[in-house]
Amino acid sequence: MDLFQLREQFSKDGIMMCFNGPFSHSIIEEMGTAIKNHLANENIARVAVQDVFAAYIEMTQNARNYLTRREIPTGDTGSATIMIAKKDDVYVVTSGNVVLREDIAELTSRVDGINALDPDSLKKEIRRQLRSELQPGALGAGIGLMEMAKRSGSGLEYSIRDIDDRFSFFTLRVQIPQV
Repeated sequence: MDLFQLREQFSKDGIMMCFNGPFSHSIIEEMGTAIKNHLANENIARVAVQDVFAAYIEMTQNARNYLTRREIPTGDTGSATIMIAKKDDVYVVTSGNVVLREDIAELTSRVDGINALDPDSLKKEIRRQLRSELQPGALGAGIGLMEMAKRSGSGLEYSIRDIDDRFSFFTLRVQIPQV
């Protein structure tokens, strides 16, 4: 691996931060602090710093919680990737982790459903979810995903790459305007 070449590619793609490995609470917290400090030093609007940080927290916690809840073994399979990049006046927060293939339909349906909502409907759905109980066995309420879509204004993007007959790699991406 040529680290200089990787660094050059990161610079070309506007990648400010990238982490690959298991997400522990302390790693999420330390990286979050570094991200907030880095963004604050770029003199961007405080709301943009908060939006990028919120997307980072949501994505890392979703990956960590999913891998733990589904008992995905540690190592390559049980690790996740998070990346924050800046393209023009937009921050792009992307995460990826291994998922069980049996969960793909629910994950994609949830994201597609969120993306189908107009801004007013999205706000109403967030309020409705906050008042309702989480169903037993559900992978989560999805409020964090809805909040990311709301902050983005352009929805959530995802891709899936099959690994084998049991696992796929799920990538989630959100674009956040610099404001």
